[in-house]
Amino acid sequence: MEHPVIIIGAGPIGLAAAAHLIEHHQQVQVLEAGSDVGAAMRSWGHIRLFSTWKYNIDAACRRLLETSSAGYAGNWSAPRETRLPYGEEMVREYLEPLAQHPSLAPRIAYNHRVKAVSRITPAGAGVDKGRSAHREDSLFVVRCETPEGPRDLVARAVIDASGTWEQPNPVGRSGLEAIGEAEARAAGLITSPLPDPLGADLDRFASRRVLVLGAGHSAANTLLSLGRLKQRHPDTEILWGLRGDANPIRLYGGGDADQLPARGQLGSSLRRFVENGSIKLLERLAVTEIRGTSNLTVSLADGRELDVDLLVPATGFRPDLSMLAELRLDLDPSVEAPRELGPLIDPEFHSCGTVAAHGERVLAHPEPGFYIVGMKSYGRAPTFLMATGYEQVRSIAAALAGDRAAADRVDLQLPETGVCSTDLAGSCDAPAPEAAADSCCVPQPVTLGLSTGTLHGHAELRGDDRA
Repeated sequence: MEHPVIIIGAGPIGLAAAAHLIEHHQQVQVLEAGSDVGAAMRSWGHIRLFSTWKYNIDAACRRLLETSSAGYAGNWSAPRETRLPYGEEMVREYLEPLAQHPSLAPRIAYNHRVKAVSRITPAGAGVDKGRSAHREDSLFVVRCETPEGPRDLVARAVIDASGTWEQPNPVGRSGLEAIGEAEARAAGLITSPLPDPLGADLDRFASRRVLVLGAGHSAANTLLSLGRLKQRHPDTEILWGLRGDANPIRLYGGGDADQLPARGQLGSSLRRFVENGSIKLLERLAVTEIRGTSNLTVSLADGRELDVDLLVPATGFRPDLSMLAELRLDLDPSVEAPRELGPLIDPEFHSCGTVAAHGERVLAHPEPGFYIVGMKSYGRAPTFLMATGYEQVRSIAAALAGDRAAADRVDLQLPETGVCSTDLAGSCDAPAPEAAADSCCVPQPVTLGLSTGTLHGHAELRGDDRA
């Protein structure tokens, strides 16, 4: 019996991994915790991405969508390359047709939430983290929570593309939850990381005093929406809280220098709201305690207190590694990415455009056949681009299929960035402001070669407001 490669997560990167493996004639099983594809993207479907469709469609996925098969005409129409899609358009125009393709649809199991990954011998005996004998010859066992109850699946390899959306950083200082933070979240006074103040959440935000905490692009997008809300509802109060030594100039700074025009315009638009007084900027907010059931009192380490109606936690994300506790991982101690990848993506030294192309060798762990890809592979670093994830899984699929030369031939074209700072589940692809909705400029690519490590054009700017 040939066991499949199990892919955790049916987002863009997970489905791209499946498409590449299918091209290599490999057995694949995709496990998705949600009831449909693109669950995280649906959560921020009202947000427009920075990067155009040109950078958001994986090559193997495109080939699959354009190929006819029995009962399938292959008449998918690719979106215009220069258009900036919303999250919900990415799902509707790309992920849903991809998941419905007859080559892929039978391989996706929905409502399968992975709870743990470990190893077993071919005979079924357990191989826990402490056992070394015959480990390389063992298989993987993936335990899922399903509507029918727990289920164990066996795989020859596992690719974790589950992302970080469900694991936001706390708003408290030092990477810890503030006292009372959990209760405030349960009361609905701490919102989702990317609320929709101009749409579904309008009544919740209009005429309220709102604190947006964070210095990344997710914070900026919410602040811009709130600024426009204030134009309609002038009694809305907007506080922008920066933690630690976060500097708004780094977020403002892309402007015309950013080759993703929507991202450059984001900082420029936000700066205008701050300078005209619509948004009040507060620096060095170290949150120690949050109190309240109908509104919030936010206590700070320096003795200040802020009374607000809502708190938006645009404080970034971190990987959930708990389900991988029985695997032998080799992680960078600061960003929690694969050890060799960590120094390449550290946001204190790199922006999206300065991350070198990398593939299977850089992403490998001491656990043979196991890989973390996509946003989760970047750990706590906010410099991930979707195109980077597509190249990751192309290389890994080639390695799993035994094509070592193709796996090592890593190359990537990315837009040069004048500024890179985001906390949308670790992705620099999104979000972009409505002000840039009509932008159709195509950035000139930067070629990043793993063999040379050469970058033509760079920007070494710190990323988002990390815990």
